[in-house]
Amino acid sequence: MEKNRRVLALVNPKSGPGLHWSFSAMRREMDRYWDVPGIDLSYQFCQSVDDSIAKVRRAVDAGVDTVLATGGDGTISSIGRMLVNTDVSLGAVPVGSGNGFARHFGIPLSPGRAVQVLAHAPSTRIDVGVVHGIPFLVTCSMAWDASFAKAFDHMPVRGILPYVFAGVSEFFEYKPQSIRVTLDSGEELRLKNPMVFTIANLTQYGGGARIAPRARADDGCLELVVVLRQDMPKLVANIGRLFDGTIQGIPEVISRTFKRMTIHRERPAPLQVDGERVDASKDIEVEVMPGALKVLAPKG
Repeated sequence: MEKNRRVLALVNPKSGPGLHWSFSAMRREMDRYWDVPGIDLSYQFCQSVDDSIAKVRRAVDAGVDTVLATGGDGTISSIGRMLVNTDVSLGAVPVGSGNGFARHFGIPLSPGRAVQVLAHAPSTRIDVGVVHGIPFLVTCSMAWDASFAKAFDHMPVRGILPYVFAGVSEFFEYKPQSIRVTLDSGEELRLKNPMVFTIANLTQYGGGARIAPRARADDGCLELVVVLRQDMPKLVANIGRLFDGTIQGIPEVISRTFKRMTIHRERPAPLQVDGERVDASKDIEVEVMPGALKVLAPKG
């Protein structure tokens, strides 16, 4: 007799910009579409990042087939990191502020609808980026764009508007530094005081802001997007292009596609890794792990 699939629904109850989602309502949809013959479904709550990591490890060791991660990009990323190079599929149920992972794959932003769609979604393998030894699924940043995470952590309310306020507040405090980049192609970039330095595995910052519209989840490459300090007025004047998918078409926006990169900065500074702030040294290595993670992705 064929064994039932084992599915773990791991929920971060602290995710989200308010009471825009209801666990009880989502659970009704989860029970309807996932608690069915052939599937053994269980629920757990993650109380912290360490707690979620420990629970995912135990689930993988116990032979779980799929982990349904309910939370924002930070939660989905911390859970997804533990599934890298395994045969366990990650299903993302978005209840965060930006939901860049879900937006990239066309997963509905309504948790109940997402649960329904994921139940019929095929499993596919996607690439995973690694920066400073830390896997990331969506983006990492290391200039003014990285400082958003620091300010955003102290915002009492989540959502896109607080994110904008966080960026504005950090703009006046951020001290730019020059960055030297060497790509696997052999090209070297000497970037004087970049304000935007984002490495993208997927297209989205979140909230509909597509910083790397050319990024593909399964092409074995990452995207580098850079805007220098002197070109920031041009970027601000074309801010709408960040949302219509044409930002990489602005001549002042520097873009490169790569598999491996080494970075040298003038001084240590924090990184933003899938929305989380991480301290890092001056010298950083970035690379892609092709096809390292299985995810549930709706067709189309």
